[in-house]
Amino acid sequence: MPELPEVEVTRLGIEPHLTGRCIASVTVRNPNLRWPVPHNLGHTLTGLAIHQITRRAKYLLFDCGKGTLILHLGMSGSLRLMPAATPPRKHDHFDMELDDGTILRLTDPRRFGAVLWASGDILCHPLLAQLGPEPLTAAFDGNVLYTKTRGRSASIKEVLMNSHIVVGVGNIYASEALFRAGINPKTAAGRISNSRYEKLVQAVKETLTLAIKAGGSSLRDYVNSDGNPGYFQQQYWVYARTGQPCRKCGTIIRQIKQGQRSSFYCPCCQK
Repeated sequence: MPELPEVEVTRLGIEPHLTGRCIASVTVRNPNLRWPVPHNLGHTLTGLAIHQITRRAKYLLFDCGKGTLILHLGMSGSLRLMPAATPPRKHDHFDMELDDGTILRLTDPRRFGAVLWASGDILCHPLLAQLGPEPLTAAFDGNVLYTKTRGRSASIKEVLMNSHIVVGVGNIYASEALFRAGINPKTAAGRISNSRYEKLVQAVKETLTLAIKAGGSSLRDYVNSDGNPGYFQQQYWVYARTGQPCRKCGTIIRQIKQGQRSSFYCPCCQK
């Protein structure tokens, strides 16, 4: 958390306010994030214009012409737009002030986020080069998933969260998509048929699209760029509903551990 929908909602929220603007200054209050913030980042960014903001997996990519600013929200981070005079709080580690007096502020209590700079082809960056396809594009389909899972004994839940297979399908949305597809999260990925993978791919796309439309999920710290929470948690079929009746059949939702993460499923609807 935040997962792909929350990152995409953030991108959609900040892009209209930042695209075409020049960076007036940068303030780094704590460089000790997941990776150290480059010591000369302020000098590098000041005076550059932001051409566009895209997303690859859970990374936000700010195209500044001479290079790309890479931002990652980590496990508890958020990006907020606010007036430049807004006093920083304890966990406000990075500010980027624009030429209109607005600042983009990274808040990250657990400091697992990232603020990095890259020149050259951004898709060749070590953090991005080995990633799987984007789940909301045509590059992710049932045949791709079927081909990549042949011979795999790992559970489909764990494989679906593997960023080398497909990016951005985190714990929440993997559980929800598997319910929509009627697949038990414990099923070995290599035993699932092509036709069931077609159904799962559609369930992943549908789940992520609905989550983006709902503003993402707010379970702990996540808020969007306006400071508002997401509401997709109100639509959960199984996630975090342990012991409650299935919304479809009434069977009690179960919780198990897979790869040190909790999985939630309906033993009747998911086979």
